[in-house]
Amino acid sequence: MRVFVKPNINVLLQANTNAGGKLRQVAFDAAVMRHLGSTLYAERVRQYRSMRALAEDDLSFSEQDLVRFFRGERREMERYIIDAQRDNITHSTENKLLEFVEWAGKVAARPISYSTVEKTFFKEFLYKQALDTPIEEGLEQGTNCRLVEREQMVRLMSLFAQVCFIGKWDPEIGGRRLENRVQKGEKIDENHLRAWRMAREEVVDNVVRWIRLVIENYFSWTGKMIDRERLLHTPLPDDLWRRIEVFLHNLAQLPCWVDRNLSTTVFGPKQNPEFWDKVFSTGVATNGQRILAEGLDLHEMIKEKPGVLYQ
Repeated sequence: MRVFVKPNINVLLQANTNAGGKLRQVAFDAAVMRHLGSTLYAERVRQYRSMRALAEDDLSFSEQDLVRFFRGERREMERYIIDAQRDNITHSTENKLLEFVEWAGKVAARPISYSTVEKTFFKEFLYKQALDTPIEEGLEQGTNCRLVEREQMVRLMSLFAQVCFIGKWDPEIGGRRLENRVQKGEKIDENHLRAWRMAREEVVDNVVRWIRLVIENYFSWTGKMIDRERLLHTPLPDDLWRRIEVFLHNLAQLPCWVDRNLSTTVFGPKQNPEFWDKVFSTGVATNGQRILAEGLDLHEMIKEKPGVLYQ
């Protein structure tokens, strides 16, 4: 054990971040790196207040002000801002997806890896530029852009967990060599198999892009202009949330998720996102194999259908 007496916390944080990041000296998991970045963001905010003689609770400055002030580490500062948002989302007690996330890679104990969360939900919906509005703007009213983005991201991830994992994923079965077990004739509960297959990174990548399509289609239908880059910075109406929920339920009903005959050809090897993009669009995979009877129809996918249990 190494003990530091009255250390410079900022130097230690920066050293740890560099060791696990650009120097590659320590194999930190991505989630750990995000937490370090979040901590460094809080430290930079404290430094900014101190050097500008501001009160300890002053948030009248913007993210852009921080980036300009620490201009010698501009790129790092921009990353710390987004790391703080990622960290807040993944440590929210209201995020129901968290209990199904494998934080250190994907060792099959849980269906979805943190890396997948970053490459899908965060990639598609998280705004990754520093904002020029005061950090405190709208905090008391609940309309602050980052706050709204965070709350809606948590709601979206929780909704995905509710449809795909909660009450369906069986930790006793797990995911270790699951497709091999299916091929050998082992009886795997359909809900569990569906959860495992829908959690694949290449599948989730396409699911979130279709969710974006649901959102943009709604605003087009209502005639409202939106900023496509900041989709979650404005509260989504309840009827749009209902459309997203119905879409996910209808998607989960696709027969491919429980078709055991696809274990070798489709779900055995790792596919790329383009594979499922074509499947969802046409019903046919890039290799010519038919996976669905037909491609997805957005208008049909957001309709409530008889026999489907919508929560």
